[in-house]
Amino acid sequence: MAYLELRNVTKTYASRSKGEKALAAVRDFNLQAEAGELVVLVGPSGCGKSTTLRMIAGLDEPDLGEISIDGKIVNNVHPKDRDIAMVFQDYALYPHMNVKENLAFGLENTRLSKGEIEKRIQEASSFLELLELMDRFPKHLSGGERQRVALGRALVRQPKAMLLDEPLSNLDAKLRVVTRKNINAIHKKLEAVMVYVTHDQVEAMTLGDRIVVMDQGVIQQIADPRTLYAEPTNVFVAGFIGTPPMNLIPGIAADSSHIEALGYRFSLEGEDLGPLIGKRVILGIRPEHINVVGCGDTVAYEPNILRAAADMVEFLGEQSLIHFTVNNAELCCRTFGEELCRSGSEYLFRFTPEKLHVFDGETGRRLGGSHG
Repeated sequence: MAYLELRNVTKTYASRSKGEKALAAVRDFNLQAEAGELVVLVGPSGCGKSTTLRMIAGLDEPDLGEISIDGKIVNNVHPKDRDIAMVFQDYALYPHMNVKENLAFGLENTRLSKGEIEKRIQEASSFLELLELMDRFPKHLSGGERQRVALGRALVRQPKAMLLDEPLSNLDAKLRVVTRKNINAIHKKLEAVMVYVTHDQVEAMTLGDRIVVMDQGVIQQIADPRTLYAEPTNVFVAGFIGTPPMNLIPGIAADSSHIEALGYRFSLEGEDLGPLIGKRVILGIRPEHINVVGCGDTVAYEPNILRAAADMVEFLGEQSLIHFTVNNAELCCRTFGEELCRSGSEYLFRFTPEKLHVFDGETGRRLGGSHG
C-alpha cells in the first residue's frame, strides 16, 4: 500500500534585498500519511501549506529533510516520475482540447493500452457525471464542470498520491458543497494518499481524516477534526478552528481552581493551575458553551455568570449568535432553538465550568486537563 512521509522538511527562500533575513517558508515539517488517508493542510495565507504541497509534487525542492512515497525517497525524482496527480485552484485545463481529450492527456505517454485508457476515461466520466460533456471545450463549461474535469483527469491516473491545492476557492457556496462530495467520493474510491490544501477551516473539518494546522511555516497541531476542535493544543489553533472561533479571554490564575478575568471570578472543574498561580493565563470557551440563563434584572450569585447587553444578534434559523462586550472584551455566545434574544437587551451569560480551556499566558500552550 502506498503512503507518504515527510521527515524534517525545511524550505527557505532567499531575501529579496540586502539586510533582510531569509524567509523560512516551511520549518522542520514531519508527517506520515497512510494509504487511503485524506490529510488536509490548513492555515492562514503565507503559512507554508502550498509550499509543502509543491515540495511533495516535486515543483519545489526542500533545503533539508526527506520526502518519500511508498517507501521510496523522491527528493531527486522528477515530478512526472513520482506517480502523483495534482488538482489546481484554476483547473489548468487545456483550452484547445475537449473534455475527453483533457481526461486522456495524462495517460497518452503511459504504457497503458488504448482499451485500458478508454475504460478509465469512461469510469471516471460516469463517476463524475461528465458523460454528456465529453465533446465540449473548457470555455463552454461552468466552473463546477471544469473542476469536475480537473478531478477526473487526476482520477484516471490512479496515482499513489493525489494533491489538491485549494480546488474549491473559485466556486460559489453551493458548488463548493457539491464538489466536496465529489472529492469525498474520489477519496473513498481511490486507495491513494490525498493531501488537500485550503485556508478554509470548514473545508478542512468536513473533508479531512486528519488535519495539519500550520502557522508561519510551523506545524501547530496534527489531529482528527473532533480532537482538533475539542482539544486545541495552543491559542493559535483555538482561535483558528471553529466558526465562530473560541472566545479567548486574558486573566490571572487566582488559585489552583479559579481564574480572575474581566472583573469576574471563574471556577474550573477538573483543573489544577498549580505553578501558574499568580501568572497570566488565557481562558478559552466555545460560543456554544456559553448559556443565556436569565435577563438583566435577574439577580445571580453563581460563579461563572457575566452580565452584559447584547451588541448584536445574528439569527440563523435553528441557532443565533449573540455578540456582547464585557470590559472591552468582545465575546460570542451560540444559542439553539427558536427563542430570539434582542440587540440592546441585557442578559446573564453562564460559562460552563467543565467546558473551559486554560492556556499558559506566556507560551500559549493549553493545559492538559481542559475539556472541549
